[in-house]
Formats: sequence, C-alpha cells, structure tokens
Amino acid sequence: MPHLPDVVLWSIPAFLLLTAVELVSYRLRPAEETGDAGYEVKDAATSIGMGAGSLVFDALWKIPIVAVYTALYELTPLRVPVLWWTLPLMLLVQDFFYYWSHRGHHVIRILWACHVVHHSSRKFNLTTALRQPWTTLTVWPFYLPMIAAGVHPAALAFCSSANLVYQFWVHTERVGKLPRPLEYVLNTASHHRVHHASQGGYLDRNYGGILIVWDRMFGSFVAEGEKPVYGLTKNIDTYNPLRVATHEYAAIARDLRAARDWRERLGRVFRGPGWQPAPRQDAPAPAAGAVPAAEAVSAHERAA
Repeated sequence: MPHLPDVVLWSIPAFLLLTAVELVSYRLRPAEETGDAGYEVKDAATSIGMGAGSLVFDALWKIPIVAVYTALYELTPLRVPVLWWTLPLMLLVQDFFYYWSHRGHHVIRILWACHVVHHSSRKFNLTTALRQPWTTLTVWPFYLPMIAAGVHPAALAFCSSANLVYQFWVHTERVGKLPRPLEYVLNTASHHRVHHASQGGYLDRNYGGILIVWDRMFGSFVAEGEKPVYGLTKNIDTYNPLRVATHEYAAIARDLRAARDWRERLGRVFRGPGWQPAPRQDAPAPAAGAVPAAEAVSAHERAA
C-alpha cells in the first residue's frame, strides 16, 4: 500500500491561520463597507460543527466504501504505480470525476439531499468551506472507474483529500479575481462565489474542484458579474446541525407520502431538486395568467 501523507491533517494549521487572517480583514474593513456577506457567530459555529460531525460520519462511511474499493482493486488486473509523474495524472483524473460527482449532486435530488448542506449558509467565508455533509455515502460510486483502472484506494483517498484542501481558500469574498490565465484554468474564489450564489443565472454552475476547465468544456461555466446572494432559493432558517444535515431528506419523505403514484415517487427522488409532477387531469384549471407549478419552482427550489 502506498504511504501518502494525510493532507487534510497537515493543512489544519493553514486553515486556522487563513481564517484568522480573514477575520482580521473584516475588522479592518467591515463587510458593511464592501457589501460582503461577512461573518455571523451562529452561522460560523454551525459550519464548524458540521465540519466536525462530518469527520465522525465519514469515518463510519469509510468502512463499507474501503471494502468495495479494495474488492474491486483486487479483482482488476490493472495497476497504476504511485510515482512522481503518475500522481499528478491521478489528481487530474480525480478532479475530472469530482466534476461529475459534484454536478450529479446538484441535479439528482437524492444526491442533492447530501450536498445541500454545503450550500445552506447565507454567508460566504472560510468557515463555509467546513460546512460539510454527514451523508457522503452517495459520493463513492463516481470514482469506481479509477479503482477499476488500477488506482490504489489509498492513492484515490490522497487525491480526494488534496482536492478538498485546495477548495478551502476559494470560499472567501476577500480575494478578487486573479490574473486571467489563472482564472481561465483554475477554480478560484470568483468562480466559486458564483457556485454558491442563489440567483437564477448563477444556479448549477461552476462545479470544478481544482480546475474550472471542465465547466468550460461541458457548458456549465459562468463568470462572476453581479454581486452573488448566497444560500438556497428557499432558505431553511436554522442553526441546528441535525436539521441542516437532514432537512432535504425530510422534505423528500414528505413528498413521497403525498405522491399519487410510483412515477411521481421516482421523480421526487431521482429528478432535479425543483421537479414537479404534471398537474392532475381532474384538477381545476389555473386562473388566467397563473404560472404552472412545474414552472413556478426554479431548478434549485428547496423544501425547508
């Protein structure tokens, strides 16, 4: 088994230092002067609590995931050695599959129920990066091709951790746009502010982890223009970590209980977060000028 460093553990001092620097910057230049979302004590505490909880739950989910990855790795005849030149290639491939995992977790509701946690804050600062879900059991299938191609599970874990660590710094309003070549290739704070925004033109955009080129290639890129408004299109108004972690699953359960048939039940689980069934044939006709329900709910509408 390759011996690779725990990049998340080694990065904790940098996380603390950068957060302290960001806090000092808000003392020197308050959010009210810049129009930034800034900090709020309860919100930051919730984000930190979600991050701490994710460490516990991720350790539990890791048991079955490692078992599946290890079994597949033993079955495949392929092997990718961990060398100085193969590791960057593995990082590149992992970032590609991260893009599709991230995109899938925005457009399939049962996956969104996991990822919505990360978007539930109406603030955007470095503590928001710590607001991680507790149900990441939905992520592992996206990386099965890497294991099947002979990438050791420990090498995949290293690449995933490196990707996660990189994304810490992009959760800030204190960094403007970088030089154009960097903005063209990398996921930056500017690109990620768009990703966390709740305006219609910004929804479901900029999924990249380390690189933004995947978004440019697959049509999901939008440059930052108007000032982002963070949070969900229907915010949950709670600082309770348990509710933050589970509110969308509860909403799905309510929708399933009210569903009329199996087609609607499947749609409520596997269609987009804002999907609505077609109006019933026996339902009264809408009033003149009314917007059909399926159109009234945006592609990102969330049930509280």
